[in-house]
Amino acid sequence: MNERNAPTIESPPVPPAAGRPRLHYAWVVAGVSLLVLLGSAGFRSTPSLMMDALHNEFGWSMGTISSATSVNLTLYGLTAPFAAALMDRFGVRLVVVCALLTISVGAGLTMLMREPWQLVLCWGVLVGLGSGSMAGAFATTITGRWFRARQGLVTGVLTAAGAAGNLVFLPLGAWLVEEHGWRSAVVVVSLAASAVAVPVLLLMRERPADLGLLPYGATEEPPAAVGGRALARSLRVLREAVRSRAFWLLAGSFAICGATTAGLVGTHFIPAAHDHGLPVTTAASLLALIGVFDVVGTIASGWFTDRVDSRLLLVVYYALRGLSLLLLPQLFAGSLEPPILAFVIFYGLDWVATVPPTVALCRRHFGEDAPIVFGWVLACHQIGAAVVAGLAGLTRDALGSYDLTWYAAGGLCAVAVVLCLALRGSGAARPAPALS
Repeated sequence: MNERNAPTIESPPVPPAAGRPRLHYAWVVAGVSLLVLLGSAGFRSTPSLMMDALHNEFGWSMGTISSATSVNLTLYGLTAPFAAALMDRFGVRLVVVCALLTISVGAGLTMLMREPWQLVLCWGVLVGLGSGSMAGAFATTITGRWFRARQGLVTGVLTAAGAAGNLVFLPLGAWLVEEHGWRSAVVVVSLAASAVAVPVLLLMRERPADLGLLPYGATEEPPAAVGGRALARSLRVLREAVRSRAFWLLAGSFAICGATTAGLVGTHFIPAAHDHGLPVTTAASLLALIGVFDVVGTIASGWFTDRVDSRLLLVVYYALRGLSLLLLPQLFAGSLEPPILAFVIFYGLDWVATVPPTVALCRRHFGEDAPIVFGWVLACHQIGAAVVAGLAGLTRDALGSYDLTWYAAGGLCAVAVVLCLALRGSGAARPAPALS
């Protein structure tokens, strides 16, 4: 791929180390990526904290507020496959810095809104585009370029970073909303998104070859990157991928993953718990605690992905998730009780444990195009999340309860199990041809 004319952000060269370096620079890049994903977690967790506050201040219904989240999740997903190609064309550093600044502007402008369409524009469109530009494509691109060994483990760690960031942002955001109003929380999100752009500018490098290195664990030069313009390449890869049965099975199961995590629990767990009398700060702390076990579960999933059939891992994960969601309506209470804590632990271990095996299956079936293919699979994840985020809000407005949504989500997980079982014998897709 010809990148000589691509815009870049200049940074000081890394001085060569004398002799063999003690630490492969892949781990520095992974550390920067981890920090970015940790610091940017706030913009994903803040909407669920703001729902009751926005309802009380503006009188907007849960369905109206959820529509902004739906737009956010949809654009998050639709941007992801193009972001992978944009990172190939213009560089990871430029794309990620622009994405973080877009999030910062979108969150900051939210403070000035007075009408629902302004919430959709700021939080739905701007934050959605920014977050989608460094969604799964970011972690997948980093691990694909910099690692040959430990790919599953590093993918798991980077995937868990968002959940780990929630450990800070959810309790802090809930406290800010309760004590100082929702505007204080969006200010923190805006500043955090700007702050984490700094280490990207200073330390991020595009490829190991830029430093005269091989990817970590590699013994020979990797194949040359596929060339072509970002939009054309993304669409070409999609055109090739949709011919594969494996793509549709992965996309369908991952859409259900999004529906049952970001769309339902991530968006509506806090207001649902509040409906049963649990304080918002306590509900936010429970959602943050899910993040604690998500970190453990996702890193463990990455470790298992390097050793166990990824298809079987997905079957187990979706089956356990569905069981926990079917039981949830009976576990809510007006105070913190052991049953809801048990759900938090059980569900948290499974929250995004599906990502490392899904990424591994994309690599298995689509080779060097895996980051872009995973971007399209992630788009389906976010569309599933967007649909359920909106429907759950409308269901709450119509029935006065979220119970039906939890039961429906459990049923969807059973469908995901069937889809993953059907991956047996799906065969590998032909790699997409290089663009001229």
